[in-house]
Amino acid sequence: MLLETTSYARAGLIGNPSDGYYGKTIAFTMQEFGATVTMYESPEIQFVPADVDDAVFPDMDAMLQELRLFGYYGGIRLLKATTKVFVEYCREHGIHLPKRNFSVRYRSDIPRLVGLGGSSAICTAMFKSLLRFYEVHIPRETVATLCWQAENHELGITCGFQDRVAQMYDGVVFMDFNQPLIESRGYGEYVRIPADRLPPLYIAYDPLRAEISGVYHRRLRVLFEEHNRKILAAMTEFADLAQRSYETLMAGDLATLPALINANFDLRNRVFHVAPENYRMVMQARSTGASAKFAGSGGAIIGTYEDDVMYRRLVDVMATINCRVLRPTVVPPAEEVA
Repeated sequence: MLLETTSYARAGLIGNPSDGYYGKTIAFTMQEFGATVTMYESPEIQFVPADVDDAVFPDMDAMLQELRLFGYYGGIRLLKATTKVFVEYCREHGIHLPKRNFSVRYRSDIPRLVGLGGSSAICTAMFKSLLRFYEVHIPRETVATLCWQAENHELGITCGFQDRVAQMYDGVVFMDFNQPLIESRGYGEYVRIPADRLPPLYIAYDPLRAEISGVYHRRLRVLFEEHNRKILAAMTEFADLAQRSYETLMAGDLATLPALINANFDLRNRVFHVAPENYRMVMQARSTGASAKFAGSGGAIIGTYEDDVMYRRLVDVMATINCRVLRPTVVPPAEEVA
């Protein structure tokens, strides 16, 4: 048995970073980038390292560059943590797992550490593979929460729910992380938005703008748990922007969306004072007339543009600050796994 399972890069259209704070967001997955897990039966359980886990470097400068950009951690820990959470969930819920071992490897072309859901893609692809390998069914809304637990509880990575929900559902999803729902059943309310409701969108990212998102989220978590009034008010406002955007998209009112996208970033910058490099990316994109906000935690932006002329101008302007631009292709909605 040889299984290949892919999870795709995630772009947060609006509402982030409120997904970790009982807010609301809209996000989608895109076909341009993905993380693929390959799993096959073997005598022992083996986690095979990928390039990012490699401990061999051609020279000292290459090693220092790798550590500066991407830190000390690779993807093997994500595979292990996901497997642990999967097995423990099955045992706690009386789900029988066949006596079968596996070898697993992964590969990913999702730009690393620019806020496009690279780590969560590895986790969700691994969980999907485990479901298929052991022929187990767990509802995808629960799987998304379990993948969040693998990163948050097992690895201590501070993160929200959005990425894992988007990567389990695919397509475009409006997510309401209502606190009573999260606390009572472990997941929120997730509603699909037809992809043809979206206006023309672009993604721009700086391949050298690597930043560990957990650092930003840890600072934010401390302020939230201290009941900082400014943070609490901001999370309510982020959620309101997502709600208004959902209603706008469903009503076909695309003219209102760019202002809401811009407002999302402006609020974020007002409250959190984003890094100058990230601020420059957004302002550079807006100079063309496009809207712009973070696609995640920083390093990549998303926005709307009006026509091909504006898009070409956007590509040229962003190239001057070493940013790549693409038009994302939304992944079709996923079926339930197993």
